[in-house]
Amino acid sequence: MGSDYALVHLKYTIPPAIILSTLYRPLCTKLDVYKIVFLITIAVASTIPWDSYLIRNRIWTYPPNVIIGPTLFDIPLEELFFFIIQTYNTSLLYLILNKPTLHPIFLRGDQKWKAYQWLGQVVLGAAIALATYAIQRRGEGMYMGLILIWAGPFLLLLWSLAYQFILGLPCINAVCPIALSTLYLWIVDTLALRRGTWVIESSTKLGFQLWNGLEIEEAVFFLATNMLIVFGLVAFDNALAVLHMSPKLFPVIPAWPSPILLVKALLTPVPSYDEERLQGLRDAVARLSKKSRSFYLASGTFEGRTRIDLILLYSFCRVADDLVDEAGSVDAVAEWVAKLRKFLDISYGSEAKATLHDYIESGFPASARRALRLLPTAYLSKEPLYELLNGFEMDLRFYSHSGKTRFPIQDDKDLLTYGLRVAGTVAHLCLDIVFHHNGSGPDRTKIIEAGNSMGIALQFVNIARDISVDAKMGRVYLPLTWLDDEELSPDSVLKNPKGTRIDKLRQQLLDRAFELYEGARGAIEELPTEVRGSMRVAVESYMEIGRVLRQAGYLVKADRATVPKYRRIWVAWRALSR
Repeated sequence: MGSDYALVHLKYTIPPAIILSTLYRPLCTKLDVYKIVFLITIAVASTIPWDSYLIRNRIWTYPPNVIIGPTLFDIPLEELFFFIIQTYNTSLLYLILNKPTLHPIFLRGDQKWKAYQWLGQVVLGAAIALATYAIQRRGEGMYMGLILIWAGPFLLLLWSLAYQFILGLPCINAVCPIALSTLYLWIVDTLALRRGTWVIESSTKLGFQLWNGLEIEEAVFFLATNMLIVFGLVAFDNALAVLHMSPKLFPVIPAWPSPILLVKALLTPVPSYDEERLQGLRDAVARLSKKSRSFYLASGTFEGRTRIDLILLYSFCRVADDLVDEAGSVDAVAEWVAKLRKFLDISYGSEAKATLHDYIESGFPASARRALRLLPTAYLSKEPLYELLNGFEMDLRFYSHSGKTRFPIQDDKDLLTYGLRVAGTVAHLCLDIVFHHNGSGPDRTKIIEAGNSMGIALQFVNIARDISVDAKMGRVYLPLTWLDDEELSPDSVLKNPKGTRIDKLRQQLLDRAFELYEGARGAIEELPTEVRGSMRVAVESYMEIGRVLRQAGYLVKADRATVPKYRRIWVAWRALSR
């Protein structure tokens, strides 16, 4: 009886588990727990027979003085724990690196990578055949053969089902979890082999070392096991991506999809993917990452169809706003607002779907069409969308047909009305999506009212940040009554949107924003638990801009205050940890 193997866990496998668990705890969801438990169950069930065979046939052995004693099918308790802890650690690392990624955008409705599927199948099939030959010959290649004959079929199955996802995901999503986990375990294994914690019989190994103390078989074993874990998680996420992106094929998705449903999703024919929806979501993600880093970060904490629909909503709002902002003339702005209003009339009217499609095709530029077609109007209230257009019309009042600039934000009432129309409405629409996918309690009306206030608060922060940017566009959103109090005119702000008096007005606007924020943020805790933390992140990420604006010497890029990336991540982590 000894403790050497147990000490390996205490020193090298449990500490990473604690660190990774602490980092991921605020982000962890019930679905993540399901994934990890699912993978651990498969890993333990599939490894026990194989490992037991190796030990009984003395392919590798454990000296009696290095293990505590209890065994299952001749496998030491410490070894059984290794199956669990390795799967757990690699899974957590994968989940951390994949959290920001919206997996459905990596689904492909084409067959361009079919040749890679065949190539991978040929390579893995050849490895299985060579392993079979090595086992039949026994001798020095037997241990390598047993590794490949065990891991090869699983890898072949996972590759065949999820090869497009495995190839399509960025390296940080799939390659890094494999590489980092494998390199770390190679180092741990080297130390254990040198100490004699476990021993490989010389008659069954090739005798080649990757480096001094690390047998090639051990290197391949840990590489193969980490590939199995990550490929399994990728296949799981591939299946979820198909489910989430296919409401017509899979109208209802359980919180914990069964293995049968996951396999059914993986076996869904690639040509049946909704390529229009996929490309529209890719476009939406590109807009989000470019136009709003705060919301892009926050969107990564939402899940499934809630996340997809929030991104599609943002895409529509961004496209509509850009059509108005980039119109170039008063008449062109009025025309775009009228077209958008007619789009809503048709969407919420009794006209046929073909009528809406034809109107979008003939009335809007190609870059905007998918955003309009994919707006989930089936469960969005129409009133906030019409109010959003009224907000655009308030922007239109900055200009007259004579070319002279006007200033429609006369007083506090106009400021509140504008904030409600362009931001409170968006908050209302976001809550519509949240309630549709996650259910709502008896206080739905109260929460929506608080959401309207929070939207206004975020818009006030936006105005405070963009005083210089708006001035370049000929706009001043600070109320004229406020300017009068500081003996300023709109024209003077347009000429010089900086200085102590502007800073004073900015702080006054931020005071209003934080007052509304404090009054509304309690309603977040009344949201469904599945989205509560995510909504905190969305709000806090944007309010952090306001906190930065209150600090002297804040970072400015393109005339806008900027929150450093590390600070945004810290804010998100802290919001989720509440």
